[in-house]
Amino acid sequence: MVPVQSQWYELQDDYYIPCLILSEEETQPIGLWGQRHKQYLKEHKHLLYTTMLIEGTLNSYLADIDKQAQERLLLLTKQIAEQENVTEQLKADNAMLWVQKMNEIQSRVREIIYNEIIYA
Repeated sequence: MVPVQSQWYELQDDYYIPCLILSEEETQPIGLWGQRHKQYLKEHKHLLYTTMLIEGTLNSYLADIDKQAQERLLLLTKQIAEQENVTEQLKADNAMLWVQKMNEIQSRVREIIYNEIIYA
């Protein structure tokens, strides 16, 4: 199933070429995580990448991956910060320590997302 709609044809030389318009589903923006997964598919899962591209399912798939990764990032960051007592009180008392701990947490969470979603 091709996710494009043909609205009209243009004459080019002796041939009528359809002017294709992508469906709304295929014009969804994909964020950073989706772009990283796309690169992974291109380099390591080329057949899957090509199949999805031809079928017209790649963009919606990548948008979904991006959404999952972003939600996981927020959830894990919040959970780990709570477990390690990285609170707003710590932020008020010692902002530099809070920044250091949050950067460390976010780094660990990014690694989890890479392993569970992006490179899976």
